[in-house]
Amino acid sequence: MCNLNWTEIQRHRLKALNAPPNTLKERFETANHRNRAFQAIEKQLVRQERARLTTFLTDRLRPRLCALESRLITTLNQHGFAQVTTPAIISQSDLERMSISKNHPLNRQIYQLDSERCLRPMLAPNLYKLMRDLARVFKEPVKIFEAGSCFRKESAGARHASEFTMLNLVEMRLPMEKRKARLQELAKIVMTAAGIENYAYVTETSEVYGNTFDIVCGPDNLEVASCAMGPHPLDSAWGITDTWVGLGFGLERLIMASEDDCTLGKWRRSLSYLDGILLKI
Repeated sequence: MCNLNWTEIQRHRLKALNAPPNTLKERFETANHRNRAFQAIEKQLVRQERARLTTFLTDRLRPRLCALESRLITTLNQHGFAQVTTPAIISQSDLERMSISKNHPLNRQIYQLDSERCLRPMLAPNLYKLMRDLARVFKEPVKIFEAGSCFRKESAGARHASEFTMLNLVEMRLPMEKRKARLQELAKIVMTAAGIENYAYVTETSEVYGNTFDIVCGPDNLEVASCAMGPHPLDSAWGITDTWVGLGFGLERLIMASEDDCTLGKWRRSLSYLDGILLKI
């Protein structure tokens, strides 16, 4: 009877080497059978990873994360969105304007630099400031986006990382009745550029935005984006009076979804993986 699974060390190694799901589910009659199978499969996967690494260094040349970011920037520019770049260091007061006070559940995830500054856990605070200033000097609809790193002390898990890449886009001055349709239109633009056709919309509750309109993919409902609309209760703290729609995408999660993968750590900025390829081979 086959009743032995891989050991935890073996499973971790095979998973790191991008073993297919059916390999991870194999069972064995004896420990000896299992260990011989592990040696053979590991050897095969190492050869596979070396070949993938060779292809990356001689042909692909760019990580999927960088290629996706470039593709999204080009796509959004073509749809009239202006790219902005803002500081990764923000003030504690900006977090408080986002309702993240010292007693807020998200506050323990913040990388504090000192009593007044921290690494941004989201792009929204800086974009709110730009929305306010641009709305004051530009009377036409304002469409902006940013792609950049955010930082959180996330719990360990296959879907989280302490540094991750966000894409946030905002469009202001839409008629109230057209906001939701526009959110879906913008979501389709980004998801198509990311190479993802199958996704769904769900309503979730956010610690910051309250009810959000999110995008999920796959059988495990991997959340790849969170969407919100204004007017919103947070707007008054930033001096925003116009209607708006906003979408925030996790680029590493978009890659997970497009690659049908289950581990975000392979695709983030890393010294252990290069474009999803394990370097310790």
